[in-house]
Amino acid sequence: MNNNINKYMQIAYNEAIKAYKKNEIPVGVVIVKNNKIISKAHNNRQYKYNVLGHAEINAILKAEKNIKDWRLDGCIMYVTLAPCQMCQMVINESRIDKVYYLLEQNNQNNIENIMQTNDCIFLKKEYQKIVDNFFKKLRD
Repeated sequence: MNNNINKYMQIAYNEAIKAYKKNEIPVGVVIVKNNKIISKAHNNRQYKYNVLGHAEINAILKAEKNIKDWRLDGCIMYVTLAPCQMCQMVINESRIDKVYYLLEQNNQNNIENIMQTNDCIFLKKEYQKIVDNFFKKLRD
């Protein structure tokens, strides 16, 4: 499992970098079913002028379209930043089995299938630098 977490978190990290380069909050997501990527996405709220443009929601919409079902039973989500409350609700409604994330947010995760991974230590440190740099740029 650790190899899969590392593999998919690296892809989610790459999606977060895409968001960062577009001046979006750097969050990336990968959704996997049966060890196959069914979607990946990043934040695009600013670019699309859409309050719902969170990486998790973008990835869920793509996954639903890809498998032609709104029920994402058997799916695992890998996300760089812990989901916000809105995304937690959508994740729950979409029936995703499990969610792994790199960094905690200030909010409390209240859905039992969402857990921080203790793997990917190097990636976690690199991602923390990206997030810190993004918010530092905003304040400057």
